[in-house]
Amino acid sequence: MLRIKTMKAIQRLAMLFAVVGLAGPQMVAAQFDTTTRSVTKRGTTAADFLNIPVGARATGMGNAVTATIDDATSVYWNPAGLTAMQGGGFVGEYAQWLADVEFNFVSVVFPAAGGKVAFGVTSMRTPEMEVTTVANPNGTGETFDAASYAISLTYARALTDRFSIGGSIKQINERIWNSGASGTAVDIGTQFVTPFRGIRLGASINNFGSKLKLTGDDLLVRVDIDPINAGNNESNRALLNTDEFDLPLTMRIGLAGEAYQAGSTRLTVAIEALNPNSSEQYVNMGAELGLLNDLVMLRGGYSELLLDDAVRSFSVGAGLRYRFAPVNFAFDYAYEAQKYFADVNRFTMAILF
Repeated sequence: MLRIKTMKAIQRLAMLFAVVGLAGPQMVAAQFDTTTRSVTKRGTTAADFLNIPVGARATGMGNAVTATIDDATSVYWNPAGLTAMQGGGFVGEYAQWLADVEFNFVSVVFPAAGGKVAFGVTSMRTPEMEVTTVANPNGTGETFDAASYAISLTYARALTDRFSIGGSIKQINERIWNSGASGTAVDIGTQFVTPFRGIRLGASINNFGSKLKLTGDDLLVRVDIDPINAGNNESNRALLNTDEFDLPLTMRIGLAGEAYQAGSTRLTVAIEALNPNSSEQYVNMGAELGLLNDLVMLRGGYSELLLDDAVRSFSVGAGLRYRFAPVNFAFDYAYEAQKYFADVNRFTMAILF
């Protein structure tokens, strides 16, 4: 009888081990199962206004202009593009950006020292907003705003009839109410006209520089360094220490060329790949149709291809060129579709002299 009971106990233990062996890994996996969430680089840099495209022409072409830019907006896209200008020039842009934010860009280019020298200013400013606190959620009666500025000095020179190089140094400042951050950055770019059907190659590195750290009077707070005990000074003044954040460093490599050119008509197509430190890599594509020797130009493009959760999508635009020597005028318009916000209309005026 004892032997029979022992055999039955062994059989039960064997069955138990078999069940544990089959179901154990699933039970353990279920116990320690965690949901994997993708981590992106969005929102990890300061001065993100430096990523806002400049110029209605570039916007209309889907921002794929690193290899073909040849006007005063080269200060932003690729400093080497300034060498393609015949003389000097001025460009000014106004855009009602997202959430009623005003965005402006101005650049002036002059021939100098065997190349081109340019001075550019980029600014972004929010409308005034009410100051709210926990005690006054409906407002304290005070108002504040936020603004960002970048002032750049650029020099570009053609080293040969096919290869040009340029660089910029710029001062960057961001402000919100009584606090702000500032830093310095450089841009470097090149353009090369290949021997094959005039196809152009462009490359640039933008916003390589110092980190930004917020400082100012708004970081002063009152603290009680010993809240457990009474009788001590409960209104000590302390300064909050904020983190430092990188600038939005971006590397661009692009190709551009004429897919069709006959008489007074041309069709330029462009593509470029971008590797920013504030998002994953993506691709921009665009085209520009010039009619009547570029008197009228029509453009179209698509931005942020191959990028998950892309904010921008397609864009279209048009431009007019009036040539009245010794001064030429250019007017450009672009419409850019946005995924999460209202679409953007951009207007740019340029003078060539």
